Amino acid sequence: MAENRLNTVDLDSELSQKSPEEIIEYALDTFDNIAISFSGAEDVVLIDMAHKINPDKVQVFSLDTGRLHAETYRFIEKVREHYGIEIDVVFPDSNAVNQLVREKGLFSFYKDDHKECCSIRKIGPLRRKLLTVDAWITGQRRDQSPGTRTSIPAIQDDKAFARPDDSLTKFNPLANWSSQQVWEYIRSNNVPYNELHDQGYVSIGCEPCTRPTGPGQHEREGRWWWEEATQKECGLHAVNIKQ
Repeated sequence: MAENRLNTVDLDSELSQKSPEEIIEYALDTFDNIAISFSGAEDVVLIDMAHKINPDKVQVFSLDTGRLHAETYRFIEKVREHYGIEIDVVFPDSNAVNQLVREKGLFSFYKDDHKECCSIRKIGPLRRKLLTVDAWITGQRRDQSPGTRTSIPAIQDDKAFARPDDSLTKFNPLANWSSQQVWEYIRSNNVPYNELHDQGYVSIGCEPCTRPTGPGQHEREGRWWWEEATQKECGLHAVNIKQ
């Protein structure tokens, strides 16, 4: 196992000055058991970069909440075939989903908030997956969400999902990038993307909780639009709100 007790504060000062490719190369060189979290456009950019750096080290997982768009399922398959990689599709606990739906119906998040549903359909499966790795790579960007992602480091100690008495390192290679840079990379490198982007969707999650954004709207306004804007995290990156 690679050294998993890193001084992430000092490393962040160094890695924040590096390109995404250099951060990914460092991550792959440092950790043998590391995975890329895949769901959106940013994540495929990470997969493309990692595949070019070391195709044999690319481990990818994706969360299937059971509520994704049909286009998203086609997107997952397109990425798998394009890069010739395995994608570990992780599912929620069926008993927990059944209980939630039985007690509160299929759309309880519109009346309550999205956290309970996300906890069952996203956080539980993610926690199970992250217990099996030493580090993970995400596509978070600082400009993605007002109030929650503006201070994202290039590398951090992920205490929220670490194994007991162990550490979990989280890399955010695209922290300094803008949406424009992401899409310039996608177009320049013929990277596959979700066809929903051509229909006005920017930030894509579950079908009931995602809608296209209009001119001048921030991309996160298309997610959980019935809730307060500064708290729009599903829990995968809850550390952003705590900060």
